[in-house]
Amino acid sequence: MSPTYAFFAHFAQTWGLVYFVALFVVVLAYALWPSRQKEFDESARVPLRED
Repeated sequence: MSPTYAFFAHFAQTWGLVYFVALFVVVLAYALWPSRQKEFDESARVPLRED
């Protein structure tokens, strides 16, 4: 295994994990933000509406 490959593999594993954890936190905060609750509740009722 070349040192270049090892460096990039380590870099991708470390910062890839940091990136995906940060992305998960942002999406979770967006979904659970109190001001979004009405919008999500309304969207949840869309399939139950009769047009």
